[in-house]
Amino acid sequence: MMNLYSGTTCPFSHRCRIVLYEKQMDFQVIDVDLFNKPEDIAIINPYNRVPVLVDRDLVLYESNIINEYIDERFPHPQLMPPDPQTRAKARQLLFTMEHELFSYIDAVEKNLKSADKARMHMRDRLIELAPMFNKQKFLLGEDFSMLDVAIAPLLWRLDHYAIELPKTAAPLMKYAERIFSRQGFIDALTPTEKMMRR
Repeated sequence: MMNLYSGTTCPFSHRCRIVLYEKQMDFQVIDVDLFNKPEDIAIINPYNRVPVLVDRDLVLYESNIINEYIDERFPHPQLMPPDPQTRAKARQLLFTMEHELFSYIDAVEKNLKSADKARMHMRDRLIELAPMFNKQKFLLGEDFSMLDVAIAPLLWRLDHYAIELPKTAAPLMKYAERIFSRQGFIDALTPTEKMMRR
């Protein structure tokens, strides 16, 4: 059985939980208190961070690497595109998402001096995405994919991060609701995460 060491409020752990529940696999989630991490996290992940996936002798960290492994090992439903060109495009977009959105989460969560600037940057990037959803259901078109998994934890935490989007971002919020209504997403929420949205 796979074990996922997962922070109960960590957006990156949230991604991995979504994939595991979407696949309806046999796995165990080991909740990790991010403010009082057990020592074994530092032993299995040299960066002392979650999520960490342990599958027999294999230990993986970094949410996108974990999720691609799960998707390749358990291909139904497939979350990465089957053809190499679209898959490369998806990986490129995942990289962009990490750089343009998720790299700012630390500043917001730790309320650093740069938190307001980080919020503004994230808000602006999300507003830029909004018009896309007038034409398509999900980030890669009509099918739910790893890109939707990747952005979902951020969209869920907008209230929690005090990121306010204007009315022009309504297509993005409709898209978010489509993800939030998926059973895999609902099952993946921790009790603490459930309280993050008003």
